Amino acid sequence: MSSGEEYVRAITQLESDRLAREAFHELVQRVATPGTCIFDFGCGPGIDARFYARRGFKVVAFDIDERMCATFKEHCSAEIESGQIELFHGDYRYFIETLAPLLRQRFEISLVTSNFAPLNMIEDLRELFASFHALIAPGGKILASVLHPYFIQDMRYRWWWRNRHRSCYAIPYMVGLVYRRTLDNFVAEASSYFTLEAAVRGMPRRANAPLKRASRLILATSRFTFLLLARQ
Repeated sequence: MSSGEEYVRAITQLESDRLAREAFHELVQRVATPGTCIFDFGCGPGIDARFYARRGFKVVAFDIDERMCATFKEHCSAEIESGQIELFHGDYRYFIETLAPLLRQRFEISLVTSNFAPLNMIEDLRELFASFHALIAPGGKILASVLHPYFIQDMRYRWWWRNRHRSCYAIPYMVGLVYRRTLDNFVAEASSYFTLEAAVRGMPRRANAPLKRASRLILATSRFTFLLLARQ
């Protein structure tokens, strides 16, 4: 798996990935109150965090990958120096057991973002949603980009056909497992803490289009689906 500068080159090379990021940024600006604090979970090399910071948001970011964080510090050096962005690094258990409670004491976080499918790397989503619930201020939301389990182009692979009737299954990846989940599975895992407000296709849309849940067929035409979840 590419990391750091290699990842930046890889993730900006394809037009589909660039459009997906543009669409995600568009939604963040629609659902986040200007000037509030965003927590960027699985922040990678800082592409999203820098975008948020340059539009006036306070950004708290976290990633487990050292190379990603090193690149993040280079890309967002000015924003880190000014205090507009704060970056935290550690393993996943550190986030769950130590960092999340500390961040809740320090910041009034109104939105958690998670772009390019970090949630698909998590086996126990219920535990993660519990941490997000404790982290986010009342009235806050999660905006997560997740892999659509019925993405049309995935249907060419044997693994898709073997697992097509399962709500959650794991596929070996270069650094571990990727958990493919139906949208209903994501909603069920979050249900004790968050309510689904919208599921939208991971592609740009008209700025004045209403935010609502798209049909399964429309969602399946994009690799990513954006889930907007409201804190209970």
